[in-house]
Amino acid sequence: MSHKILSAGLACILILTAAGQTAAHHAFNTEFQDAEGEVRGVVTRVWWTNPHIRYDVDVTMPDGSVEQWSLHPPGNLPTYRRENWTSETIQEGFTVYATGNLGRDATKKLYATCINILSGPENGRQLGRCVSPNSTQQVTADPDQDYTYEANDYTVDISGFWDNRYKFQTTVDDFQPKPMPLTATAREIYANRQFGDDHVLRCQPAGLPRIFGSPYPVEILDAGSHYVMIFLQDNTPRWVYMDGRDALPDQPLTSMGFSKGVWQDNTLIIQTTHLSPGWLDGSGYPMSGGDGTRIVERWTVADDGLTIDRTMTVYDDLYTAPLVRTRGSQRGDTRELLESPPCDPTVFYNEMMENGRLEEILSPQ
Repeated sequence: MSHKILSAGLACILILTAAGQTAAHHAFNTEFQDAEGEVRGVVTRVWWTNPHIRYDVDVTMPDGSVEQWSLHPPGNLPTYRRENWTSETIQEGFTVYATGNLGRDATKKLYATCINILSGPENGRQLGRCVSPNSTQQVTADPDQDYTYEANDYTVDISGFWDNRYKFQTTVDDFQPKPMPLTATAREIYANRQFGDDHVLRCQPAGLPRIFGSPYPVEILDAGSHYVMIFLQDNTPRWVYMDGRDALPDQPLTSMGFSKGVWQDNTLIIQTTHLSPGWLDGSGYPMSGGDGTRIVERWTVADDGLTIDRTMTVYDDLYTAPLVRTRGSQRGDTRELLESPPCDPTVFYNEMMENGRLEEILSPQ
């Protein structure tokens, strides 16, 4: 038995086969079937989100009608980055031809294991497992390389568990100086902010600079070339590189950015770049992100090693002067080292629905 889809006069036959799925998607069995098919059409929307992306495609049928299909490539954003597959690789208006597994229950979706770009700057390019097959079972580690960590012999040892309620204050409008030195652009963004614009309310990572002011504890491990910092707020990891490395040429923007540190006497100086745009705090002051934002932290450890005075300075193009936030940490009891409960955005989405903004919030960025 077969189903047929025609686009631009070309037949695209959805071939039903018993081919097995070589590498299971996390929800493959509930969304897709072993039967395979192919779809040709024009991309109408790009959902570039982590962990999985989606392309909506209009497919023209033999009678001239149009069916809306969705392509769900396997993998996640880190996987695509290794393949130089970005949000710009396939854009709205491009024609694509995809093969993969059909959706269950006659849903118009395809687990697109291979996508061929048929128009645009990268016309002729293939993406997916037809180009980069899954190789997770292959040993790629170098047997002659030492992959283990060895701690540094720093004069100051900050490894261990720290309680950040020391010298805590609410992280809302706590930056100095006052009034906030906003540019005209920042003033306009701030004036037009809305409740739903805060990414933290929808359970996205708080990131920097907000997590700097969090009262949640943090555990610090010396991994040799870098510090690993695990903030208990949303179980958030941070890497602070201590070996002098710079960000990669294609370093992505993330909520925690790229951090590199150096010790000066008893003060750890951390500089962070490559931050995603967002809010400085819950009050809605905007942050440029990217090349427009640089954060410098100074962590000064007391002589007895029991406390740290932390100062953060934010340099951002949206402000006419640097912004300063101060906090403290003290040695904590590891019995407080508890996994953070998962964030639940239900209340946020309910409010967006009541305000008629749910579709706006859920639209792809």
